Amino acid sequence: MVLVVAALAPALRGDAAPPVLIEPGVTLAGVPVGGMSNEQAQAALRPAFARTVRLVYGDRAWRLQPARFGARVTISDGVMRALGAKAGSGVSLVPEVNTEGVRRFVGALDKRVSFAPTDAELSGVKGLRPQFTRERAGVQLLRRLTAQRIVRALQSPQIRRIRVAVKVVEPLQTVKNFGPVIIIRRGANQLRYYQGARLVRLFGVATGQAIYPTPTGTFSVVDMQLNPWWLPPDSAWAKGEKPIPPGPGNPLGTRWMGLSAPGVGIHGTPDDTSIGYSASHGCIRMHIPDAEWLFQHVELGTPVVITDA
Repeated sequence: MVLVVAALAPALRGDAAPPVLIEPGVTLAGVPVGGMSNEQAQAALRPAFARTVRLVYGDRAWRLQPARFGARVTISDGVMRALGAKAGSGVSLVPEVNTEGVRRFVGALDKRVSFAPTDAELSGVKGLRPQFTRERAGVQLLRRLTAQRIVRALQSPQIRRIRVAVKVVEPLQTVKNFGPVIIIRRGANQLRYYQGARLVRLFGVATGQAIYPTPTGTFSVVDMQLNPWWLPPDSAWAKGEKPIPPGPGNPLGTRWMGLSAPGVGIHGTPDDTSIGYSASHGCIRMHIPDAEWLFQHVELGTPVVITDA
């Protein structure tokens, strides 16, 4: 009788059995839960998985809510595994995340962050020297890496802040590597060849007669021919003329660099005595060796500025 009464004494007094606690040093999804009961551990985990992730790019930031990306996790299952874990164990608990939703978000973010590089461009001439707009590097958002960072952060309570992954896209054409620029002084019958802003060579040329003036403005090289044929233009002065094949006496010499100005080009001439005068029908004539040198140092798209200076 005494033994039975002693055994029933706690129940008769209303005492409950002590709660089962998680072993010391156990972590669940990186959150310390050692020494906690089931209820305490769940209470500690809920805010950890509900917190927002701060996505940062420069001075801009976005607050990512887990629910927006369908993040789901069964905390009770994780706590039950933690209750059965040995002291000091790390128990994993990884939420499910809608990765397609993350990719859509990153795609929209790409449009706000990325921009193409801007090449340096010829903006004009000042004091017979080419002037340029400055180049600007672009930015490309790295979609895959950014999406991976977001998913990892949404699945880990320890990650509160992440950065947008980007790479710098350098412009192809800078002021330093701009390449050839030609400036033709119509009034002085002079061709100036630049590499970027650096003057490399000067050439005497012939430009158009008063009745057939060489046009002024900014143009570019659009056609390059080695040993070209001369074809009569649709102009009164060439009426009745016939095509002339390559060879000695060809009015175009051995090289032709056609400009975006219709019917106008830079070319060699067998008439060396015309160089230095306004003698052509609008084209820019050069000594044949000079035209051959220039042909080797320009390319399609090379800018050509023709001025009255």
